Amino acid sequence: MRIRILALAACVALSGPARAGLQEGMQAARRGDFATAYKEWLPLARQGDGNAQNNLGVLYERGQGVARNYGEAAQWYRKAAEQGNPSAQNNLGVLFEKGEGVAQSFAEAAQWYRRAAERGEANAENNLGVLYEKGEGVQRDAAAAASWYNRAAAQGNARAENNLGVLYERGAGVPQDLLSAARWYRAAAEQGHAAAQNNLGVLYGMGRGLPGDIVQANFWFALAAEGGNASGAKNRDATARRLNDAQRAHVAQMLAEWRAKHASR
Repeated sequence: MRIRILALAACVALSGPARAGLQEGMQAARRGDFATAYKEWLPLARQGDGNAQNNLGVLYERGQGVARNYGEAAQWYRKAAEQGNPSAQNNLGVLFEKGEGVAQSFAEAAQWYRRAAERGEANAENNLGVLYEKGEGVQRDAAAAASWYNRAAAQGNARAENNLGVLYERGAGVPQDLLSAARWYRAAAEQGHAAAQNNLGVLYGMGRGLPGDIVQANFWFALAAEGGNASGAKNRDATARRLNDAQRAHVAQMLAEWRAKHASR
């Protein structure tokens, strides 16, 4: 069993020349001092700075430095989005899709995702692709979904890489191509995307598009499980029972090398 995770996350983002207050706020946020970040960004946001408005929206959405308030988040995102800030447009779309702070509306979500996607915002490109794949707020169109996923994947968006891999594996919106599915799963898996790690493990375990390899399968399942993927945990345990001692040692070594390589990321 495989679970495809379509995470829709907001992020603090700066674009263009950052002013001192924006930089100081970002430095504070990076060290976990969100109250200071809020104080730095609030005056700029009130003056109409779109980046500061977006960043305040993120703080309100996450409840960092302020009490969580989706309505406030939506208001700040909208102020920035109406100025053309693509991160805010995507973030506002997320709230409309979830119905947090605003009445749920897939059509509104699609509108804001499209505005951001047309400006090259990778998260929005992926999110718009999800709506096309599901037929939410737009007419279901797997080919359109694949097109938007491809745009986001070209920018290294791990969620889009995994989603594109799913379409290639299924032959939905693109010709079925297990080699391409494996390539996109691997691209996402290498970035730590847990669902893609599980999906790549499945291909290795079944010998679909890749040579059957129980060691590789168990390795990727183990990483997926560490990332919180429930299917990865089940698949890790199922394949572990089929490993011999030498194979278990090999997987353990691969996991140790992975953790050492990615520890600083």
